[in-house]
Amino acid sequence: MQSVAASLRSASRTAGLAVPAHSVASSSRTFQVQGIQRRGLRMPNFKGPVAWLRETLAPNVREQNTKEEIEAARKQAAEKGQLSVFESLPTVSEGEDVEEKVPAWKKKTYTEHKYSTGNFKISHRKLNLLGRQIAGKPIDSAILQMMFSEKRASKRIKSMLVVAKSHAIKLKDLDEQKLVVAESWVTKGPHQFKRYDIKGRGRAGIKRHPHSRLHVVLKEGKTRAELREEERARKLKRIVSAGLVREDMPIRNPGPAWAW
Repeated sequence: MQSVAASLRSASRTAGLAVPAHSVASSSRTFQVQGIQRRGLRMPNFKGPVAWLRETLAPNVREQNTKEEIEAARKQAAEKGQLSVFESLPTVSEGEDVEEKVPAWKKKTYTEHKYSTGNFKISHRKLNLLGRQIAGKPIDSAILQMMFSEKRASKRIKSMLVVAKSHAIKLKDLDEQKLVVAESWVTKGPHQFKRYDIKGRGRAGIKRHPHSRLHVVLKEGKTRAELREEERARKLKRIVSAGLVREDMPIRNPGPAWAW
């Protein structure tokens, strides 16, 4: 019985291999391939995984387009309105004269520059001492004062003065040699934080944490040389020469007031 079953199995295998493909299935496959080719679609790749990895991961040399092809592609994109922001700028030929466009804020002439620190934790009374120290001084002298000051807020004010000087020179075209701290004032911050102040005998108070900021106005004033000349002229004016005052007056030697 086992030999009969084995012979039947072998006969079924040979019969299955000998059976030709169904005509209807083969024709439908042909129609599918023809439809894919008409639509311009790619046929699926039935290569092995090794061949697929070799094709996808192998380094390929990129073909460089010629200048004519690039210009034609740009012209076609311009007609369709698909140029990028950087390629949509108007081109100017070599023979045309281009006027340099100056921004409106550069055309305006400035005479002063206002700047301020941010709000930071300090009393307005303490900050006002530093504001009065730099008011009326040349900007370099004010920065020097803050460099050697022992106050805690002097470093912050020095940084603010350096930035204000840079902005006044570069953005507003003010003369560096004539910059003076014309005005300086202190304002309280928008938020004065309040906290509980616990006291003895069941009582409590309000503890305030003040915030303040310093404002300065830089203007073009007199240079140090001009200030020195004015000071010298003022001191020379105070010197009164005896010859100039008593030139037309007789010189006499009066006696003492109580001469009896």
